[in-house]
Amino acid sequence: MPSATGGAVPSATGGAVPSATGGAVPGPLTVLPVAGIGEIGPGDDLATVIASHVELADGDVVVVTQKIVSKSEGQMVPVDPDDPDDRLRVVEAQSVRVLRRRGDLVISETRHGFVCANAGVDLSNVADGTAALLPDDADRSARRIRAGLLNALRVEVGVIVSDTFGRPWRRGVTDVAIGCAGVAAVVDLRGTLDAGGRELVATEVCVADEIASAAELVMGKDRGVPVAVVRGVPAAWLRPASVRAEVVRPPDEDLFR
Repeated sequence: MPSATGGAVPSATGGAVPSATGGAVPGPLTVLPVAGIGEIGPGDDLATVIASHVELADGDVVVVTQKIVSKSEGQMVPVDPDDPDDRLRVVEAQSVRVLRRRGDLVISETRHGFVCANAGVDLSNVADGTAALLPDDADRSARRIRAGLLNALRVEVGVIVSDTFGRPWRRGVTDVAIGCAGVAAVVDLRGTLDAGGRELVATEVCVADEIASAAELVMGKDRGVPVAVVRGVPAAWLRPASVRAEVVRPPDEDLFR
């Protein structure tokens, strides 16, 4: 079976080594693009498609872009790309609340709890006259893909569904996790010690977003690579998880809504 890079898949290199404070420093990560996926359509089994294009090992994390998840789940709607009002109609239908407007840009909250541009409605890398909506439940999508890969390849992997979001106060976009299964969304470091031996009291790390961003570096926006494998994540991160439950901040904890 071919690997993500066309040859044998390397094993995770190295392991945890002692740090200066006596803790463990994680080994290196390997990020592999999965090429040759091709066009995805409604009803396609993503786990089967992915399994035919890559060798996986226990502990790998498979990052899958929202776009092919939405395509496979039929989350596509007709839209006139030349009519801003038609696109706005779709955006408003996918929003539970509009927070800001500037020109044709809408910052809104989706029913999933995500606050993002245009409710995640996307016209890129889709057929003309259609728009991709966010998956109905990206955590469930990740669980389905993970179960399919276990059935096809007999490997225990994590799965992250990623999407591209902008960030307040910073230019540029980055990929974040909108769904996950079998890999932590947030790692809580509160109560542990920093490198200087001081107790951490507020540090929670969104490792699912970090993994999604790392994967995007080999996928890109214009290369036709919608899947990547991140190998070497700490074993402690491999557990049942949910982006919606762990990452989405409730409004009563949000200082900006």
